[in-house]
Amino acid sequence: MASSPDVPSAGNTPDIPGSDTPPEAQNTVGTTTAGGERRGRVRARRAAVMAVPATLVAAGLAVLTAQGALGVQFAISGMPFTVTATELNGTGFEQFGGLDNMAEGSPNAGDTGGQVLVVTSAIKHATLTKLCQSVDLGGTNLLITAGGGSEKVSATDLTTDSTELSGDAAFNNIEIGNDASTLTKAGVKGPVGVFSQQADTVRIAHLRQTNYATTAGVFKLPGLKLRFSDSGC
Repeated sequence: MASSPDVPSAGNTPDIPGSDTPPEAQNTVGTTTAGGERRGRVRARRAAVMAVPATLVAAGLAVLTAQGALGVQFAISGMPFTVTATELNGTGFEQFGGLDNMAEGSPNAGDTGGQVLVVTSAIKHATLTKLCQSVDLGGTNLLITAGGGSEKVSATDLTTDSTELSGDAAFNNIEIGNDASTLTKAGVKGPVGVFSQQADTVRIAHLRQTNYATTAGVFKLPGLKLRFSDSGC
């Protein structure tokens, strides 16, 4: 089912009394050498990185995202997988946008530059009924099912990075338009300036997701079955 240290520029270091560094070495920002080369532009380059354009993505509600909002901290394979459940119930729900990154040189990168724009959904405690997960391996599918009996699939600190999400959703005490860095419901925080939403509880019937990554603190799958199949979820 969905976050870069700020290194100070040497050229912006104030003249500190008693410092052994001569003032001319402390103030190189904007200076020009005899050959016309500009130096000390670390601060300008950092500002350019932080000015990555925001993009709208849809996952139930439009979520504004900016580079740097990562739901997971590992390199994704770049192969999407489908997740379905007849019902999901969760307490402590958050959602915001982000970018997932593939391993360098991944054959799945195509023309994406190795990045996938995703919506990160975080749930503190979740249960799922009749969970199905499948990944297309080209001619066959790796299929996983669980929670089809009396005991449901359960997870804590669950996050999913998705490109598509559908179902019939209901939220209790939802807040829309939060800054992602201020989220409190699921214990996950996004970067400053990113649009997000959160709610006390969430229920989604007929859940269907296209995911690129999933993480959980604890993930219990009663009745787990893993097999190859001609069809996916």
